[in-house]
Amino acid sequence: MSGDAVTRSEVAKGAWLVGLSRAASLIEAVAQPLFIWLYGLATYGLYVVVWGAINLVENLVDLSLTSALQRIVPTESDEAAHGAVKAALLVAILPSAAIALAVTLNAGWVSHFVSAAPEDRATLPLAVGLFAWGLPLWAFVEVATSAARARRAFGPEIRLRLFWEQIARILFACGFFVAGAGNLGLVLAHLASLTLTAGLCLPLLARYYDLPRLVRARVGGAELRLLLLTGLAILPANVSRRLLVDAPALVINLLLPGRQGAVAAGLFEIARKIATLPLSVRQAFQYVMAPLAAHQARADRAAIAPLYHFASRCSTALVVPLAGLLAFAGVDFLSLYRPEAMAALPLLYILVAARAAEAIVGPATPIVEMTGHRILPLVNSLAGVATWLLLAFLLVPRWGPAGMAVSVGAATLVIAYAATIELQVSDGLTPFDRKLFLGLAVALAGVGLMWCAAQLLRGPARFAAELLLWAAASWAALRLGLTRSDRQALGGLSRVLRLI
Repeated sequence: MSGDAVTRSEVAKGAWLVGLSRAASLIEAVAQPLFIWLYGLATYGLYVVVWGAINLVENLVDLSLTSALQRIVPTESDEAAHGAVKAALLVAILPSAAIALAVTLNAGWVSHFVSAAPEDRATLPLAVGLFAWGLPLWAFVEVATSAARARRAFGPEIRLRLFWEQIARILFACGFFVAGAGNLGLVLAHLASLTLTAGLCLPLLARYYDLPRLVRARVGGAELRLLLLTGLAILPANVSRRLLVDAPALVINLLLPGRQGAVAAGLFEIARKIATLPLSVRQAFQYVMAPLAAHQARADRAAIAPLYHFASRCSTALVVPLAGLLAFAGVDFLSLYRPEAMAALPLLYILVAARAAEAIVGPATPIVEMTGHRILPLVNSLAGVATWLLLAFLLVPRWGPAGMAVSVGAATLVIAYAATIELQVSDGLTPFDRKLFLGLAVALAGVGLMWCAAQLLRGPARFAAELLLWAAASWAALRLGLTRSDRQALGGLSRVLRLI
């Protein structure tokens, strides 16, 4: 496989499949108001804080071996690939289980660090102790799905992350609510869906790896050292990204007492989840470009350039109009929640604007990580975290959650644009060309029309107009912002949309 050239069609197909799997964020945007209506904003805020802490710990414990597999598996022998996956599983799961046990045994002490509403305080130690076991389950899911992606297999995640994990969580949450589980219902639902997903990861591994061979695989010192060094080089960048996703709600919760901290965390998470929809489009190309860039860099480093241009043009054409829709129809989206959720609207404006600006440079960050620049991800992550901490310290005391949104948005832009500059300097790669700027201009014109509709219309008419303008702007940006070969690479989608 290492000699096969990677084409734009393969990037497009992989991005489409991964985009479907990342459409879990769309389901989460639907599930989120349901969870809040069932369990309340304060309980939901508490739930996202604890899950955010688990996510952060998992990303530290797995030492970014999930990302390291994307670089190592495509370039190693089959025997070495099995050994790398086995090592990643052991390194991620064993410490995770030990941490989960320690938290469970000390759940009462740990729960004192979490701000919660009075009605949630009594069951908080039990919730923390139970939820801790989501850590090893999530570690296994992350490594297993990363191992499949490293085989350039992107489709299987659709069933796992989209249907079995997200849809099952909704069903479990409704079931536990009907059963009278009270404020523990969300925790139990999340654990149940993770357990189901982890069980289904076994046949996923069996499809792309020989399980008996995986168990017997030898993990040599040199192979383990390569895996660990690769993961540790990527770790700061991965942790910084997770910090900007999970830590803001956690920090807000820690800084504000009782119900206030739980509600503020819930409001930030509402805005972040909705703003994740544009990110999902960009992540689709990031997930695909990581293993493909590692593969292509070994065969022909110069051939990365057309793939990079293609991914950046598509990302710009799709994300910028979507960000406009979410911003100017934000009132309509938030009307699905309880009335108190409308306070998240200013946060939504800030976060979607940052996502749109980030999308323009395409998958620069994973290309830097996967093409041998080991020190640069560290530099970028430190710059991003420093920006976040500095702005959060200055703005959060004055503006509250809105200040945190500004801090997070600025930090994500620092990381993305630093990677873009580094690729230009080190490899002469840049996402910017005439077609990208043309697509961006068309997309921004569409966003301007959405703003006009938001000023002139109200109610269902406004939402319908915003939706139509979004569809038109996206189509026009794809039609004018992509080259003919780009549009042909989209395959059947291009024909259905009449882009060629």
